[in-house]
Amino acid sequence: MKQDKNIPYKVYLTEDELPKAWYNVRADMKNKPAPLLNPGTGKPLKAEELAPIFCDELIKQELDDDTAYIEIPQEIRDCYKMFRPSPLVRAYFLEEALGTPAKIYYKFEGNNTSGSHKLNSAMAQAYYAKKQGLKGVTTETGAGQWGTALSMACSFFGLDCKVYMVKVSYEQKPFRREVMRTYGASVTPSPSMETEIGKKILAEFPGTTGSLGCAISEAVEAATKQEGYRYVLSVWKQRRPLTSSASSPT
Repeated sequence: MKQDKNIPYKVYLTEDELPKAWYNVRADMKNKPAPLLNPGTGKPLKAEELAPIFCDELIKQELDDDTAYIEIPQEIRDCYKMFRPSPLVRAYFLEEALGTPAKIYYKFEGNNTSGSHKLNSAMAQAYYAKKQGLKGVTTETGAGQWGTALSMACSFFGLDCKVYMVKVSYEQKPFRREVMRTYGASVTPSPSMETEIGKKILAEFPGTTGSLGCAISEAVEAATKQEGYRYVLSVWKQRRPLTSSASSPT
């Protein structure tokens, strides 16, 4: 195998090199993305309309089109140091197998419990929920990585965590659901009989194995019907970086 000896297999940052701010790409876009619309009125959503569902600070960031850099609170940066920085790995053997002149790298995320980048966002969202004085949060999860990340974050900040897990994954991935429970989260196969939307779906489709759409609907309903709770959005559905993986520390 031919190897560029000047490029190591693994590249690490030091803790001092971790970013101190999230980058909001919308601030630098000449043509701004279309705003979020209220499905009832068809008009751009206002903060007060989102307040019953999401945490206040997350709403503020989501609607911010002007601030390019948003400071990462020290408490979150301290949390990141538990699993950041993670190494950037050069895939020399894969390059050789493909016979490509391209240089291939991948991020190794096995040094945190969720096994993915999702803990970056989970820690931030749990922090803002705790800072707001909330009792807990609700969310959905498919294979369980996001649910695991949020369960860990909520455990760290002393928040209740309610996870609606797609039923087929709940049955096929017992390890994932039990890791969430180990961190103190309650995990419910979705659709369930705990919510009105869950009951409606089961009545119409009694044999359903569930979907993320079902789980999201249940999580949102559960958050809006319990005082002191908010819904937390999983990373892959976020519309822009901020507290998501795209702009989180290496």
